[in-house]
Amino acid sequence: MVLPYVYRVTKYDPADRDEHGRYVGTELAVSDHGAVEAAYLQAVAAFAEDTGVDHVAIREPQVAPSLVDFGAEPAIEGHGLAGLFPPDLAGFHDGARVPLALGLALVRVMLRDNGAWCRLEVEGRFSVHVGWDQYLYIGSSKPCQQALARTRALGLFPERLNSSPYDAAFDEPGEQRPADDIFWARVRWYVAMRQAAILEETYVDNATRWHRLSDGPLDEVRARLTPRARLAVWPELSADIPALLAALPDEGLVEFVWEDEDGQITSIVADETQFAELAGQITGARAAAVLPVYVDERHPLFTAVLPDDDGVLRARWRTEPTSSDRDWAFLKTLHRGQICTGTVIETATFGVTFVDVGGFTAMINIPELSWRHINHPSDILTVGQEINAEILDVDLIRERVPLSLKALQEDPMLRLAQQTGRIVTGPVTKLVPFGVFVRIEDREDGFEGLVHNGELAESPVKRPEDVVEVGDILTVKIIDVDLKRRRIALSHTQAHAASSEEQPDA
Repeated sequence: MVLPYVYRVTKYDPADRDEHGRYVGTELAVSDHGAVEAAYLQAVAAFAEDTGVDHVAIREPQVAPSLVDFGAEPAIEGHGLAGLFPPDLAGFHDGARVPLALGLALVRVMLRDNGAWCRLEVEGRFSVHVGWDQYLYIGSSKPCQQALARTRALGLFPERLNSSPYDAAFDEPGEQRPADDIFWARVRWYVAMRQAAILEETYVDNATRWHRLSDGPLDEVRARLTPRARLAVWPELSADIPALLAALPDEGLVEFVWEDEDGQITSIVADETQFAELAGQITGARAAAVLPVYVDERHPLFTAVLPDDDGVLRARWRTEPTSSDRDWAFLKTLHRGQICTGTVIETATFGVTFVDVGGFTAMINIPELSWRHINHPSDILTVGQEINAEILDVDLIRERVPLSLKALQEDPMLRLAQQTGRIVTGPVTKLVPFGVFVRIEDREDGFEGLVHNGELAESPVKRPEDVVEVGDILTVKIIDVDLKRRRIALSHTQAHAASSEEQPDA
């Protein structure tokens, strides 16, 4: 949401800009740590007072990577946040609500380019963004005439703009996956399947913690995470340390992740000048990994962002979606009972048919292909064939979608159920100790019903083979059709009796 009143506040006189808007005056682009810096902070306080703001929220916080000098002045140990937050930066996270005094201290850190940055906002009411070269952008829901006058009296220059160039703009396509109960159930399943072992928690941009997912119950891992953190689930680290070191690039940045003998997982970004030093640490590690530093080159199993306690995902930043994340987003659009269209991509030897539905691979188990018995999916389907099927379930934990082809077909047993009492003939297909099976339709894929031994002959039958053989044509009566259990009961004796009653006396 763009605030209606946005002002660029600087120490640079607009009269000292050339025709292209570039500053050509003598003011330095670094903080003076004195009167000018104090004037900036007083200006922010004046706008906050005019807007009625005494607390602000930290949004999208970040710290400088270890190998980058964040600003014009040398980086300060602790990112300039020492004394404001604990060493682990607890409290410096997206959405953290802090008093205005602490917000002003953060503005000072950013003015000095001390290695930390964030947006300071009150949704729909107030914002402070610090840009390069001492440019300050203050937004308000009110005109703030008193603050403007105060700012000018401090020797600063406020200019009205349509918006701040540092307004949050996250236009990546797709839906961000939340670390909700379904996400954690998937993590638990992946751990049980021995596919996942490590959780990466990015709690501030460029600041990461690593957690072993088997360290106690998963709820204990969740409890240690920072609000609104970005999460990535990774497989087990490699114990083959020599192979990892042998595969290091000749130059460039990589991230070393290693677990020491005490189970502590550490990561650091390094370049070729530090490889030898870090190799010594990793050689003695229990396991390790070497990861690319660029987000689009890293390939975790799946990712998510922590929602707030009420379950609403309010973090505006996104993770780089994995194939699993894209599948999750697609599965969210599906529901049980929905009719979908897909293309057959494989008919497996174990009887499962795989179908491409919108780029996701769904499956049809062989009993769901047809109401009638088939031996293999290829009996009725071919690779490349386009089909319509009904979605039986959407499993977001295992990311599976079973389909049914037969759900869109009329159940032929319904017609058969209406023919109870009918006399039919058919071949004996199988002999079992308790009776014989008879196919009661002419087609090879017709229904088979059971003639129990007690319905096979007038006299007691101990062994069916004493009465009939496979292939014999038997006249039977349909005495029951159990739709739920998919069973058909037949009787030869009742068919014979009915046939005798229909014959006239000699």
